[in-house]
Amino acid sequence: MSQVSIVIPTLNEATSLERTLRQLSLLDPPAKEILVVDGASEDETVAIAKRIQSFNETVEVQILSCTRRGRSIQMNYGASAATGDIICFLHADTWVPDDAIAVIEHTLKDTTVACGGFISLMVGDQTTRWGISLHNFLKTYYAPLLFKPHLFFKGLRLLFGDQVMFCRRADFWDCSGFDETLLIMEDADLCLRLVNKGRICQVNRIVQSSDRRVVRWGSWKATAIYLYIGILWGFGVPATYLKQFYQDIR
Repeated sequence: MSQVSIVIPTLNEATSLERTLRQLSLLDPPAKEILVVDGASEDETVAIAKRIQSFNETVEVQILSCTRRGRSIQMNYGASAATGDIICFLHADTWVPDDAIAVIEHTLKDTTVACGGFISLMVGDQTTRWGISLHNFLKTYYAPLLFKPHLFFKGLRLLFGDQVMFCRRADFWDCSGFDETLLIMEDADLCLRLVNKGRICQVNRIVQSSDRRVVRWGSWKATAIYLYIGILWGFGVPATYLKQFYQDIR
């Protein structure tokens, strides 16, 4: 039986959540459990999750209400309820291949690997964002090489939420989970701590994420924002300042 718990933080994700949950019902092998952690959504997010929950016979879907909003807070809340040996953090607008659980378990069979993530391909209804997707792939490597070279050669790679991060539950809590004070870059911050447990690995498999931010900002602006945030973070600019450039878009 799979030992992977999938944690999905949600806030007004009615547009994307049903597709994501339906795809998760097709995983082979299935996840041990799926935990939807809602931060008081004001749309149909919870209703959609309950509808999927009612007919999903392949895997248990739990719907948790988190009294405090915030991606780090909600993911920690879900991780605290998870019972699997491995925790996979999935955004509600990201879609994984049907063998994702097998890929995750195979990756973490290597005891030198502490954390993994996929290659994120940003897609829309009518297009694939090849340029931005390539940059997102490359920054997994160049960002730690530029800003944390001593850790890069130790095995650090900087993964982000749309890459579907996964790690052992014991290692996650040994590193104190996500920093709940961070409004942005909480995933990269976790990588900085997990590298003390082992290598961070970007597996050679693709997941697809919504291009909704690029639709709102445009390709050039989106790329500029991603670069600006990454560079400032690398130089130690507080996440509270960086958050103003990265609005929540649903």
